[in-house]
Amino acid sequence: MVNTGDTAWILVSAALVLLMTPGLALFYGGMVRAKSVLNMMMMSFGALALISVLWVLYGYSIAFGDDLGAGLLGDPTQYFGLKGLMEDTTSEEGGLPVMAFVGFQAVFAIITVALISGAIADRAKFGAWMVFAGVWATVVYFPVAHWVFDFSLDEHVGGWIANNLAAIDFAGGTAVHINAGAAGLALALVLGKRRGFGREAMRPHNLPLVMIGAGLLWFGWFGFNAGSALAANNTASVAWVNTLVATAAATLGWLLVEKIRDGHSTSLGAASGVVAGLVAITPACSAVSPVGAIIVGAIAGALCALAVGLKYKLGYDDSLDVVGVHLVGGLWGTIAIGFLADPDAPAGVESLFFGGSVDQLWRQVVGAVAVLAFSFILTLVIGFVIQKTMGFRITEEDEITGIDNVVHAESGYDFASLGSSGSTAPLAGQARAEARNTERTLA
Repeated sequence: MVNTGDTAWILVSAALVLLMTPGLALFYGGMVRAKSVLNMMMMSFGALALISVLWVLYGYSIAFGDDLGAGLLGDPTQYFGLKGLMEDTTSEEGGLPVMAFVGFQAVFAIITVALISGAIADRAKFGAWMVFAGVWATVVYFPVAHWVFDFSLDEHVGGWIANNLAAIDFAGGTAVHINAGAAGLALALVLGKRRGFGREAMRPHNLPLVMIGAGLLWFGWFGFNAGSALAANNTASVAWVNTLVATAAATLGWLLVEKIRDGHSTSLGAASGVVAGLVAITPACSAVSPVGAIIVGAIAGALCALAVGLKYKLGYDDSLDVVGVHLVGGLWGTIAIGFLADPDAPAGVESLFFGGSVDQLWRQVVGAVAVLAFSFILTLVIGFVIQKTMGFRITEEDEITGIDNVVHAESGYDFASLGSSGSTAPLAGQARAEARNTERTLA
């Protein structure tokens, strides 16, 4: 029997998570310079379009098909094109139509790929990014989703992290955030630094966009975390409350670090703190108490606020702090389960501080490090191959001109049309100026 209440919750949760990708586009788009805003947003929308198609063709099958051996990979042909799944009444999760679960997991794949784009803002060819997104999802995300999210049930054999290692990752600290953060670091190394990195100010061009994007991410994240209970039940309720309070604590933690370090708290810091808290609580929201969630969030906010400065000390250009927020926040949230998991929480495991056990701690560390290493190494290989074949980075001249104009033949802000109503004077003046410049060049 289909549980209509649970099905409705999962479909709504999937829609909330889908909203996170346009929210991410706004968040990232506001953080770059005006000449790059459209390209930044297009990378998120491009990922949304491409990964949706690949997920239906073979991504779901690789992630949730029967394991081919050692818990590493699902059978890519088993559900190719989602064949046979429309006929099933309910999934193995109990009471859910299989297609509801397919849709819910699809939006996780989409947002993971989109997150990576923030590390290479201002300098990546859109075509190369789309090729990378498809290849990376195929050889990195889909297999890692199998490791982390595919649980063995009855005769079905799932992934090694979920079943053999028994590490807890409720909604994607490893599969989503560590995975994307490690990939972002690798791509930043492949593409190199932006022109003027460390010398020129590269301030966000539109902080209201950043704040709106952060708000949409927070809103959508309730579907991300609470929806991962796969039912409208107590586990979803605990995850919802923990997501709220951890994010709030992280925002306060980030703002406090800014106030102590810089003398002022900023809107960009508040938005970044929101995302840091959301990232950190994602794996732990079913395993910690609300007080534990406050601790996880507060430490995440402070830790990520400090970590974003590492790129200047270590010399890698992670444009929008994918490493500092998603990799560092994801590592902390995943490993924090080993310290702060409460046996009374839905996950029901003991931790070092609640039960005196280190058993879960080592499992969390192994799972986190395995995903980090796998993603980083394979992303380096994929990035270098694309760079050497079709070229991944735009030219320095195009970077100076602005990637929006060069790659997309568009501008985020058409200042030429801001003259008085009905007047063509600004356009005429611009045309005369361009004509004079042309005459000087020819002379």
